[in-house]
Amino acid sequence: MAWDALRITVDALVLHRGKLVLVRRGKEPFFGMYALPGGFVEFGERLEEAVEREVQEETGLHAEVTRLVGVYGNPKRDPRGHTISVAYELKAYGGRLAASTDAAAVRLVPMNRVPRLAFDHATIVADYRRRLRA
Repeated sequence: MAWDALRITVDALVLHRGKLVLVRRGKEPFFGMYALPGGFVEFGERLEEAVEREVQEETGLHAEVTRLVGVYGNPKRDPRGHTISVAYELKAYGGRLAASTDAAAVRLVPMNRVPRLAFDHATIVADYRRRLRA
């Protein structure tokens, strides 16, 4: 499936118990691969609301945005079509960690042991790690 219009997504970098929260994709593209929680921004939705909603829907965690990580717009980042993603750091403050919606599983990983990731999420994580060290 390819789109003829630009789409906007959000991606979340959530540390929970000192580890990065990842979801295993339950749908194509990248079925079965790990990814950052995230998804499409709905019409009329603020970016921060979208990323907080996606985290809750996919991981069961309640989280709030703490800072912007970056904006990613490589036209080849998503095989379905051109997407621009806005990545945020979020702080979890409640909920219960459990996969839901299109996430087949949820996993906590140390920042230095992140597996191969879907989309351009490895780039996003690398940028985030650099900012943590700065």
